[in-house]
Amino acid sequence: MTEMTKPVADQSGWSLPAWTYSDADFMALEKAKLFMPAWHLVCHVSDIPRPGDYQTFAMMGERAVVVRGRDGAIRAFHNVCPHRAARLLDGESGNCGGRVTCPYHAWSFGLDGKLLAVPFIEEYENFEKADFGLFPLEHAVSHGFVYIRFENGGQSLDEFLAPIEEEMGLYRFGAMEPLVPIRSRVREVNWKNACDNYVDALHVRVAHPGLNSLVRDTYRLTIDRGVDKIFAEAGAGKSAHASVTAYREVLPRVDHLPEERQQMWTYYRLFPGLMFDVYPDQIDFMQFIPLTPTTCILRDGAYALPDSRREMKAARYLNGRINRDVNFEDKGLIERVQDGMGTSRFRQGPLGKNEICLRAFAQRMRREIPISAEVDRPSPERLRESLNAA
Repeated sequence: MTEMTKPVADQSGWSLPAWTYSDADFMALEKAKLFMPAWHLVCHVSDIPRPGDYQTFAMMGERAVVVRGRDGAIRAFHNVCPHRAARLLDGESGNCGGRVTCPYHAWSFGLDGKLLAVPFIEEYENFEKADFGLFPLEHAVSHGFVYIRFENGGQSLDEFLAPIEEEMGLYRFGAMEPLVPIRSRVREVNWKNACDNYVDALHVRVAHPGLNSLVRDTYRLTIDRGVDKIFAEAGAGKSAHASVTAYREVLPRVDHLPEERQQMWTYYRLFPGLMFDVYPDQIDFMQFIPLTPTTCILRDGAYALPDSRREMKAARYLNGRINRDVNFEDKGLIERVQDGMGTSRFRQGPLGKNEICLRAFAQRMRREIPISAEVDRPSPERLRESLNAA
């Protein structure tokens, strides 16, 4: 029995209640229970190759930065000045030179986080520069990707990634380079709505004609130690969609991949909101990060191994065309769902017996935040009690 066919224990047959997709008090619970202790992917080491290169990350009021030091080491800090709380580094990424300088009062810090210089230092009584370095963040690197978390404790990064450890090695994640810069944009939906859609296999045949013509009836779902895994075959032959036909025709062989992976499109979702799309020609990551109760940030990046073959370049271009259509289609679908979640009539819906990933996600949410099992919105007092107990 392979990982693609092993059975999964039955899960509850109902979605999360609608109120959890638009409630501010519930979002506060999610921050405390799910997102603060979680590991968050910031970038790949190849995104920050030079000293002073940095990548920022923002989540639910928290701000972080990962920076490459003069010694080549990668460090992570809260992106906030210890003097007056000003944000230090701007944008998704950049290079700060040999030091980080606050734009408010010009305090400057080494790439190792140590405070180097303070204008008007005589103004501060009993001041010790050693006491005012940047606030460090727990971070770790696995297969080239840099992760942080805002609260220490809980499972290690190796434990978090264990269900996809073999795949990351197989596809050589660590040797990959960015195809495009990491980008962030707003989606007008609750983060769970976007995550639900990612593993909703039934809608592919209805709402994604291009993707469906590529993978046909090969979609297979499983859950491996809490990680959703979806497998589909790109197949062969003509399609009504030109990009699909062309992709099948030009996709070259990748020698380090086994035969069953040569045309496989694979999707992994790690709780709460990190996804990897893994293709023979490239990989993408996606994150859905809560912004407000009814909006989220879609943050993503694309990576690939160096490969100068014309066929590979064409396959990557066509992959992008196919997935741009899918993303456009999904955007409209999840916005429809979010509109419905705000109506007075809808409470929750049934989940199909084979929708094991949707069932498992709802089950885990109920386990992590038990009050989410209540179909009707609890009182604000009870929600605050749950937050205080978190």
